[in-house]
Amino acid sequence: MKKTITFHTLNGPSITTLMALLFAVLLLPNCSSEKGGEPAAQQTSTPANNDYPIAPVPFTSVHIEDDFWQPRLEINREVTVPYTFQKSEETGRISNFAKAGGLEEGEFEGIYFNDSDVFKIIEGASYSLQVDPDPELKAYLDEVIAKIAAAQEPDGYLYTNRTINPEKAADGGGENRWTNLRVHHELYNVGHMYEAAVAHYQATGERTLLDVAIKNANLIDSVFGPGKNMGVPGHQEIEIGLVKLYRVTGERKYLELAKFFVDQRGNAAGHELYGEYSQDHKPLAQQDKAVGHAVRAGYYYAGATDVAAIYGTDEYDAALQRIWDNIVSTKIYLTGGIGAEPQHEGFGPDYELPNATAYTETCAAIALMLWNHRLFLLKGDAKYMDVFERTLYNGFLAGVSFEGNTFFYPNPLETDGVHKFNQGVCGRSPWFDCSCCPVNVVRIMPSLPGYIYATQGETVYVNLYIGNRAEFEVNGQPFAVKQTTNYPWDGKVSFTIQKGGAAQFKFRIPGWLRNEVMPGGLYRYADDEQLGFEVAVNGEKQDVTAEKGYITLAKENWKENDEITLTFDMAVRKVVANENVAADKGKAALERGPVVYCAEEVDNPRGVLNLELGKNDGFEYVYDEELLNGVGKITGQAYMAEKNVPFQAIPYYAWAHRKMGEMAVWLTAR
Repeated sequence: MKKTITFHTLNGPSITTLMALLFAVLLLPNCSSEKGGEPAAQQTSTPANNDYPIAPVPFTSVHIEDDFWQPRLEINREVTVPYTFQKSEETGRISNFAKAGGLEEGEFEGIYFNDSDVFKIIEGASYSLQVDPDPELKAYLDEVIAKIAAAQEPDGYLYTNRTINPEKAADGGGENRWTNLRVHHELYNVGHMYEAAVAHYQATGERTLLDVAIKNANLIDSVFGPGKNMGVPGHQEIEIGLVKLYRVTGERKYLELAKFFVDQRGNAAGHELYGEYSQDHKPLAQQDKAVGHAVRAGYYYAGATDVAAIYGTDEYDAALQRIWDNIVSTKIYLTGGIGAEPQHEGFGPDYELPNATAYTETCAAIALMLWNHRLFLLKGDAKYMDVFERTLYNGFLAGVSFEGNTFFYPNPLETDGVHKFNQGVCGRSPWFDCSCCPVNVVRIMPSLPGYIYATQGETVYVNLYIGNRAEFEVNGQPFAVKQTTNYPWDGKVSFTIQKGGAAQFKFRIPGWLRNEVMPGGLYRYADDEQLGFEVAVNGEKQDVTAEKGYITLAKENWKENDEITLTFDMAVRKVVANENVAADKGKAALERGPVVYCAEEVDNPRGVLNLELGKNDGFEYVYDEELLNGVGKITGQAYMAEKNVPFQAIPYYAWAHRKMGEMAVWLTAR
């Protein structure tokens, strides 16, 4: 019998998140690899370099309070989490665990990697529990985890597609274990389980899922590695999960196994190479371009960056930088989306960025954000957070509706309103057979509190401009700050010190404000306008310059009620692409601040695919509180068949919420 679930929600601010993603797990109590054992810190030694030199402020220390993101986080908690659990009930994703554990009868339902969807929702729900306690949600998670534990085979193996009935497993997954790692996702699935287990343990202090994860990881460690099975997963993810499991247990073997999977990819000694699709064509240190499936690539680069940071090695640095340069210089959309080719959900040749067939999977945007945040933590350069911010407000945010229960898998930059995006609500779908994107939103959407600030000694990095209250430590001393802003609609941001002390602030000056659309030069502003900014402390203007994208304010003793004010100029800017991007030749796009705009037919009744933008169209920006839950829109004049016509553009993330019709980010420019 299918169970319909409704969750009780508590009043008060909703800040759910994912920042166990990196360092929040370090705040957990130590736990050993076996119940009742010694604390992990006493069992194992850590690598010489403990972790990233820059540490994100834990999400539980940052409470978002603004009109743009707070409603999104509440919708994720109140709607998207229970909705995706319900869809998992309806589609057999959860009952698969019960069947594998002998709690129910029946055959496996769905796609062979469906286990991972449930793990991702548990991860997101666990973050929710940490800041919004909900007994009913907690009880429901207990039920689901009990089914997962029952599904685990005695030696730790967990893969419901094979366990239920090997003879009837989906897509041939019932062959012997590990016989088709390229396809069957046995390792990919459990990588997501490790992330969920760490999040759940952090939220509840209970080991129910963590013990399942540890038992499985111990099995995999006994099977894979030098002198053992030398295969690698077809879809990367376990590397990230193993690092998180290492952080929470202190068991070095999990970190070593993650490094093995990173290093063995592209190494023909021991396994048959899968090729470029899985980034398994040559060792990472020899790679220089982004190739293959975009989500796999992003997870791989993120996991490799984790391993490098903890080991303190620079062996991947040059390759990862070459790949990053290749992406931002030739393979990223203006929205921050990656993966142009629908055929393999991945990267195409350099400069091949078609708009109508852009795949730009929501999961790929997420993977790119995760990797860029890690690169910032490693190198302290604002350019990585510039890419993060652009992707956040555009390529990622478009993937989920305002209502939180319909989604995009691909995110095109143009549509005729008829083909491809003609199902669901205005084009978004309520679910997919392969629903990796909706459940990824569940765990990533609430992650924002953990991306806003980071610390390094006495330095406090401010990377995102989102209204919030934050309490954290600077050099071991308590510090508190309140950020107030109407960003991205307004360029004024104020910081009020609520608990002071010695600190050096580094505020990111966004690339769009430094007259750089994006690192790499793939796009540029069509005008020569130079935007500026001002910085004031307690009303007194400061003389500052940007270095590596940050301006620095140092003070020996910040006092309570000290106020720092940043004022960023904002303007409607016309963007053009590198001449090698054939799809955008003769076209222009519009943006303001971090937000990319698009034209929809519902606002431009004559259609948009034949619209032309003139050189001086007198574009004006206005905030419309009645439109699409309140958005900043761009109005002006355009041309169609040589006639002057009214023109309106809305943020790209807000498209497909009204009537379905033509939409375009890039418009013909005179």
